[in-house]
Amino acid sequence: MKNYKFSINGHTYDVLVKSVEDNLAQVEVNGTPYEVTLEKEVKTTKTPKLVRAKTPQPTAAPKPLASNASISKIDAPLPGIILDLLVKEGDVVKKEDTLLIMEAMKMENKVLAEKGGTIKSIKIKVGDNVLQGQLLIEIE
Repeated sequence: MKNYKFSINGHTYDVLVKSVEDNLAQVEVNGTPYEVTLEKEVKTTKTPKLVRAKTPQPTAAPKPLASNASISKIDAPLPGIILDLLVKEGDVVKKEDTLLIMEAMKMENKVLAEKGGTIKSIKIKVGDNVLQGQLLIEIE
């Protein structure tokens, strides 16, 4: 059973969907039961967009250390599970080297280095569940 609140032309309706079988739904609107025939199901895509967030650059205050300006932060492109970590802190990597493999949306995805450098810190370990945009690795 799902409960919805609709507002139509300024009127509010509490709708309880009791059951749906084929194209016939049993609903209750503001306490009154109805049998509703569904013409077609309305579907919206829930496919997540792959977004790699850029680190915002502060405009008002300068960075405390000049070396921080060259740090590249690798964030999780999608929510998923870390399957394999191919680097460790102190390793030297080149641009587009594979840093780790994560499972997202039932697929194995390689996370690549955006620039060359030295692995400064690793914020995750194998088996961790990560969220989209979560910091994984910092490269100096």
